[in-house]
Amino acid sequence: MSLATRTTSYFTTPQHERLRHQVREFAEAEVAPAVAAMEESKAVHHELSRLIAQQGWLGVTVDPRYGGMGLGHLAKTIIIEELSRVSGAMGAMVQASQLGVAKIVHFGDEQQKQRWLPMVSDGRCLPTIAVTEPEAGGHVLGMSSTAERVGDEYVLNGRKVFVGNSHVGDLHGVVVRTGPGSKGLSAFLVEATAPGFSLAPHRPAMGLHGFSFGELIFDNCRVPAENLLGVEGDGLAVAYSSSVLYGRPNLTAVSLGIHCAIVEQTVRFASTHHRYGKPLSELPTVKQKLGQMQSQLMTARLAAYYAAHMLDQGIPCDADLISAKLLNVESSLDSARTAMEVHAAYGLDPDRTIERLLRDANHIYSPAGTSDIQRLRLAEVALGTYRDQWSARLSEKLRASSVGLDRVTLVAGEPANLSIGAPAVAVSS
Repeated sequence: MSLATRTTSYFTTPQHERLRHQVREFAEAEVAPAVAAMEESKAVHHELSRLIAQQGWLGVTVDPRYGGMGLGHLAKTIIIEELSRVSGAMGAMVQASQLGVAKIVHFGDEQQKQRWLPMVSDGRCLPTIAVTEPEAGGHVLGMSSTAERVGDEYVLNGRKVFVGNSHVGDLHGVVVRTGPGSKGLSAFLVEATAPGFSLAPHRPAMGLHGFSFGELIFDNCRVPAENLLGVEGDGLAVAYSSSVLYGRPNLTAVSLGIHCAIVEQTVRFASTHHRYGKPLSELPTVKQKLGQMQSQLMTARLAAYYAAHMLDQGIPCDADLISAKLLNVESSLDSARTAMEVHAAYGLDPDRTIERLLRDANHIYSPAGTSDIQRLRLAEVALGTYRDQWSARLSEKLRASSVGLDRVTLVAGEPANLSIGAPAVAVSS
C-alpha cells in the first residue's frame, strides 16, 4: 500500500472508497467522452449537468428524511474531486449546486426543506447561490440589488454576476438589500420561471467550458414572501456561511481533482515520451519535477480531506477550510506550471489535456476569496482577531448532515453496503 493510499484511508471508510469508484467509473464512461465537444463549443452542457444531478450526488449532505444520501462533507469532497479529475467544468457544476443546497439546509424552514430538498436530491432541481454584483465584487456589503415587500410578495431589482450554474439552475438563492447596513441583507429562493427574472447571454470564459457562471437579471422580479430564507436580515449570514463552509471546501475539491489529473497526465507523458533513447521520466531534472508535483498533490489531498473530516465531526475548523483552499489552489497552479515545463512546446497544443487543465485550474483562484483573502483570514487567526467562526455556529447542523455513515449497522466490524449513489433521491468573501 502506497503512502498516498494510507493517507487517504485514514479519513475514508470502505463506503467512501466505493463511492469514489462509482463516481470515477461514471466520470470516465459518461463525462470524459463529452469533454472534447465542450472544449470545442464552449457552450453550457445542460444534458450532462442533468445526468450528473440524476445520480443523486447533489443530495450527498442532505438528510435522508428529505431524500438525500446523508453522507456528509468528505463524501461530497470525493464526488467533486473525482468529477473534476475528468472535467473541471462538471466538478464545478456539482460544487456550485452544493452552495445552493447549503442555504436551504441551514436557513430554510421545514416547508422549504420539504418542498425543495427532495427535488435537489433526485436531480429534478439544480440550485445556485447568487451574491456577487458587478460593482461590488467580493465586497458583500457593497451590493445594491434590492427587494421590497409588496403585499404577499417581494419585488427584486438588480443584477448578480459570476453565478455558478446560472444557465442550468432551477432555483437561485439570491442575497439582496432589504435595508441599510449589514443587517439590511436578506436571502430569497427565486425560481428560474419567476416573472421578471432573466439571464444575460452565456459568455464563454478562459476555461471550465461546459459550466455556466453568468449573470442573473431581476427586473421587478416578483417572489412569494414564503420564499424568504430565514428572516429579513439573515442575508449576510447566508452569504458568509455558504462561502466559508461550502464554497471553500467545494472549490478545494475541484482544485484537488484538477491537480490529480495534472500529475497523472504529466507522469504519463514523461513515461511515454522519449529523449536520448529513454523516457523523459528517466532524466534527473524531469524526475525532480515529478517528485515535486507528487509531494504537492499528497499534501493538498491531506489538507482537503482533513478539513472535510473536521466539518463532518462538527468541530470548529474555519481556519482549516481556509488553509485547505489556499494550499490546494496554489499547489495546483504550481503543478500546472511545472507540468507545462515538462511538456515544453507540447503543452501549448490545445488537443492535449494539460493545456485545458492549466486553464481550468486558474478558474478556482477567485471564488470564495482569492489567495490574498485566504492569507489575510489566516493572519487574523494567528493574531487572534478572526471573528465569526461559522463552523462553530453551525456545528450541530454540520454534524447532522453526515449522519448517513453513523446510521449504518456494523456486522463483524465491516460497514454494511450503502448502495451509495443510488438516487435516494460562487461567493467571494
